[in-house]
Amino acid sequence: MSTLFAATAARIFGNVVGNGLRSGNKVLRKSLAGPQILSWYPPAIELLGDTQFKDPQRARADLATMRRKKKGKTVKKGEGKRASSGKKK
Repeated sequence: MSTLFAATAARIFGNVVGNGLRSGNKVLRKSLAGPQILSWYPPAIELLGDTQFKDPQRARADLATMRRKKKGKTVKKGEGKRASSGKKK
């Protein structure tokens, strides 16, 4: 009776019964590591709700982007200084 049950369960759930091949079930049974790893790091200051703090590098980048947009010179991804150095116009 247990063999019939195991064979039926294997057919339903897609498991392999006793052929000695790896099925990956061991990996799928493990608990997820993402929440554990995230708990190792402190939360980002921007996400804490502190409106007084602004990252100086981010502020500088935003200011440069705003200036470029005002001039009408938006830079598309992949069209930076290094990418265009070898190209002829």
